[in-house]
Amino acid sequence: MLLCRFFRDRKGGVAPLLALSIIPIMGAVAVSVDYSRAASTRSAMQSALDATGLMLSKNAQGLTGTALNQKAIDYFKAVFNHPDATNVAVTADLAQPSQGSFKLALNGTATVNMLFSQILGYSKVDLSATSEVVWGIKKLNLALVLDNTGSMSSSGKMSALKTAAHNLLTTMKEASKTPGDVQVSIVPFAVDVNAGTGNVSATWIDWTDWNKANGSCSKSSYDTYSECTSHGKTWTPDNHNTWNGCVADRDQNYDVQNTAPVVGSKSTMFPAHQASACPAAMMPLSYDWTALNNKIDAMTPTGATNITIGLAWGWQTLTPTEPMNAPPAATDLDRVIILLTDGENTQNRWTTSSSSINARTTTICNNIKADNIRVYTVRVINGNASLLQGCATNPTMYYDVQQADQLNGVFSSIAQNLANLRITK
Repeated sequence: MLLCRFFRDRKGGVAPLLALSIIPIMGAVAVSVDYSRAASTRSAMQSALDATGLMLSKNAQGLTGTALNQKAIDYFKAVFNHPDATNVAVTADLAQPSQGSFKLALNGTATVNMLFSQILGYSKVDLSATSEVVWGIKKLNLALVLDNTGSMSSSGKMSALKTAAHNLLTTMKEASKTPGDVQVSIVPFAVDVNAGTGNVSATWIDWTDWNKANGSCSKSSYDTYSECTSHGKTWTPDNHNTWNGCVADRDQNYDVQNTAPVVGSKSTMFPAHQASACPAAMMPLSYDWTALNNKIDAMTPTGATNITIGLAWGWQTLTPTEPMNAPPAATDLDRVIILLTDGENTQNRWTTSSSSINARTTTICNNIKADNIRVYTVRVINGNASLLQGCATNPTMYYDVQQADQLNGVFSSIAQNLANLRITK
């Protein structure tokens, strides 16, 4: 009778329902807390694994398998400090999927012990994370086309340029895992470029104008070639060994092309010019890092600005024909020009009209980019911003430097971009 009244009494119905539901509610809360701990641990583990991959990739190629794994563990533990994780393990594997490319795969595992979920029979959660770093130790041919005009002597620009260039060369040297993987050319320019007196016998030099401008008449009172020959006298050119190495723009339109010079075809050849403001001699592609640094130190500001001829010779140093005979373009070779200038175009072989020279510069910039060469441009305090922006491969590869001491940071940024390192997973 009492039992029947208990079941008929609706006022006590909530208590048994609450008693029955408390267990799943507590279980859900326990699972939620433990899942949150596990998720947080795995997130921290993934971040640490990514950081380990980036750090390890800098020296991975020079390590044995055992050393690679040990370095991976050391780096990982240095950045991963999560008290909930136990049985932490990291493995690293370095592979070379193709010539010039490398892949570093990292795997991490850990265990998180359950605090509350044990009442439901779950004692632990096993975690795992992976990270993959791919980098191109592609071969790199880099041309530094550097303004050496007189205006570079002001505002500390030349000194800052030398410091930045030295640091860039250091970065490039460290990025070259195999000698010759990274090669750099240096092209100081003013109105002319100095091809180097060592090329005095080169078949691609045209001496026509030089011979007329440098010599002596059989009658000493006649000082010029035209005056001498118009009076029936004999003009004797100076010995070519007195040439200072400078060359002027090629005939148009070869001045904006990288067409190989042809012996006997005057327009395709490079005209010798005894420029009074002749910059330091250029240096073709090299991985003699001492010689490259010495070349930077040899630069001296002089003369007016002709960006076109600087780009022309920078392009030539990356071209697999005479006069520079660079390595041929290949899928594992990146070709890059960094152009730095601090002024407007002011003079070339034909004119002092900035707009006319700018048109030549724009044309050669477009031709270089069409040859699959990436172009970075750097404007230092002064210069035609629109011209340089248009010359760069894309807007992010143009830098406008307002203070000379910013150059080091700009060159460092470009050097890091050239490292081509990224997390893919």
